[in-house]
Amino acid sequence: MSILTDISENLQKGKAKVVKELVAQALDEGLGAKEILEEGLLAGMGVIGQKFKNNEVYVPEVLIAARAMNAGSEILKPKLAEGGVEAKGRVVLGTVRGDLHDIGKNLVKMMMEGKGLEVIDLGVDVTPERFVEAYKENKADIIACSALLTTTMNEMKNVVDACVASGIRDQVTIMIGGAPVTQSFCDSIGADYYTPDAATAADVAVSACQA
Repeated sequence: MSILTDISENLQKGKAKVVKELVAQALDEGLGAKEILEEGLLAGMGVIGQKFKNNEVYVPEVLIAARAMNAGSEILKPKLAEGGVEAKGRVVLGTVRGDLHDIGKNLVKMMMEGKGLEVIDLGVDVTPERFVEAYKENKADIIACSALLTTTMNEMKNVVDACVASGIRDQVTIMIGGAPVTQSFCDSIGADYYTPDAATAADVAVSACQA
């Protein structure tokens, strides 16, 4: 069995220490950092994402797999930088103003990173102005907003309006999600994409960045 398959399978089991050792070993054996990332770490995270979509694994399993992925990524980061490997896109992510829920947001972040995107996580209770600022500062492709309350989901419209007001609306892709959010709400506020779960959000974000 190849070492890349080993990395993928141990990542799926959440064995961070083993993943770290295998990544170091793969580098010693002369494998490229990009290859280890894509065919080892991202491949494993892709399997977890698919299983999560199908309800075959749940949040705790995703969290430990993501932890293992991060452990492996830490070793690869300097090598990837040397090799000039670019992220597939850049996402500014946050839970909207007035909302302090972050489990859904954190899952989205992990799934997006698992697809090779760079994620700038603004945390919770983020104002529309902060989303716009972070988008400009980081030259991002996407603004992704999360809301868990019916009372805070209208803040998403304020984010869209802030993008319009600052003249960036035609450059930025706006994604929204969270328990009370629906496709019709997305259409009504003029956002670009609504996704029902974290794994789908990651897939949509990758294709939006490549469009």
